[in-house]
Amino acid sequence: MDSPEQRNKDVNDAAIEASGRGLTPEGPDPLGAGLDTPQSFEDLYRNTFPRVYAYVASLLRDRSAAEDVTAVAFERAYRRRGRFSARRGSPEAWVFGIARNAALDELRKRKRRAPLEGEPEDVWAPSPHEEAELAFRREEVRAALATLDPRDRDLVALKFAGGLSNGEIARVLGLSDTNVGSRLHRAVEKLRKACQS
Repeated sequence: MDSPEQRNKDVNDAAIEASGRGLTPEGPDPLGAGLDTPQSFEDLYRNTFPRVYAYVASLLRDRSAAEDVTAVAFERAYRRRGRFSARRGSPEAWVFGIARNAALDELRKRKRRAPLEGEPEDVWAPSPHEEAELAFRREEVRAALATLDPRDRDLVALKFAGGLSNGEIARVLGLSDTNVGSRLHRAVEKLRKACQS
């Protein structure tokens, strides 16, 4: 009987061999999915990790938990990379969808939203007066974000912390591009009004 490591190696080798022939577990993939090789997944990881981490951190408001959840999200994505289909969206949107689900799982486990453990370090080292002003603005934005509906907060986080386009957000959330644009516009207007009052 083969060891689990040998079986995993055999499965991975077979998947890589099939990908070289343009096959997926569902059959031929006319769009050539592109996550079939370890190198292509590594490229995806390197290109999306900072944005995925920022998005997850904005949802969880806890850096340590965000690191753990981001790691879990990429682990899930790696294990499921053979199921990725380019017909359903970009690899980035796919990874953000997995990260979103992992973050929501974590929030459900906690049954509450945790505040940030501390202010992010500012690399430009502002003066104490500027630091006080920035802290005031951050708190003002956090308070304004807290007034938003959770769905709107998620949209804002995907757009500004995750850096996704409206089309990618639409694929992550299962909405139309137009709906995302409209809801995002309304959410940003609510934030502006809340910050100006």
